[in-house]
Amino acid sequence: MARPLVMRCGAFGDMVLVTALIQQLHARFGTPVDVITSGGWARPLLGPRAGVGEIYTLTSRRTPYWLDREQRALVQQLRARGPGPAWYCDGGGHGRALLRRAGIADALVCDTRHLPWLPGEHFVERWLRMAALDPPALSPPPPPPPPRAAKVALDLTADEQHACDAWLARRGLADRTLVAFQAGNKRTMRGLFRRRASNTKYWPEARWGEVIRGVRAALPDAALLLLGVPAEYALNADIAAAAGVGDLHNVADDLPIPVLLPLLGRCHSLVSVDTGPAHVAAALDCPTVTLFGVADPQRFRPGGIGTPVAVLTGEIDGATSILGIGAEAVLDAWLRLAQRDPNT
Repeated sequence: MARPLVMRCGAFGDMVLVTALIQQLHARFGTPVDVITSGGWARPLLGPRAGVGEIYTLTSRRTPYWLDREQRALVQQLRARGPGPAWYCDGGGHGRALLRRAGIADALVCDTRHLPWLPGEHFVERWLRMAALDPPALSPPPPPPPPRAAKVALDLTADEQHACDAWLARRGLADRTLVAFQAGNKRTMRGLFRRRASNTKYWPEARWGEVIRGVRAALPDAALLLLGVPAEYALNADIAAAAGVGDLHNVADDLPIPVLLPLLGRCHSLVSVDTGPAHVAAALDCPTVTLFGVADPQRFRPGGIGTPVAVLTGEIDGATSILGIGAEAVLDAWLRLAQRDPNT
């Protein structure tokens, strides 16, 4: 029987959280766990992590099967690997048909849609509950490993650390105290108008500027980093103009994932909207202030349970909105995290 398989085609932050499931299945079965996912960032994020086996990527699960060469290739690859236990972690059922086509019978699949949510449950807690489930056809199931804390922990490789060393040296940032800011998200540049209603994670440039000035006043010798992907470079440039402080570096044009991960592990702190880098930072115990829009922080809080994260939410006219969060509240939350004793 083939080794365990996890199917989760989520965003960057979703995949950081699901590493808790992968790690627990790896501990339980004593073998690497194969993963079906999506996104060009999936391999550099997941590939170097302990317990991750083969990674299969999909662009779309909704395109009709016979029109999608990528889906057909995936089915052939899964048939070649053979049937084995699978944990299906997507909210929609589009991927289940692909598993059936690949010869992975329903009796070999644990489906997240069949697992009721518990009150106040975080996704990491949910994934750990799923890791203890057995597909009906799995006999005899391996014993569960010892219980683990409901938090995400990412391991970093020596190659990633060396890549970060070189990146910092090239930018003249080696041995500096680093504070990072992540203002953009995958919705930010989906269209030309950042402030559109569908971008529920947009927080105004002027407020970012106010927070950055407060951080600069508290840490006058720190290097401040504006993170992101190349499409967010212009947003960062506008934030830098609004902040009007020196030693502020817009690095969105040159921040590959193998550098981003160890970089966040070395940062003094991060202020971020609810997006992938916030989840990475929390998984590396970097103190993180996260601004939430409409997503439920009880489920999506970065890092899981017991991590150094401050979560902020806001309201406008009685409706949940990130625009209801003031810059002063963000700066106060950051100051409390910056002053905490890491041993408590």
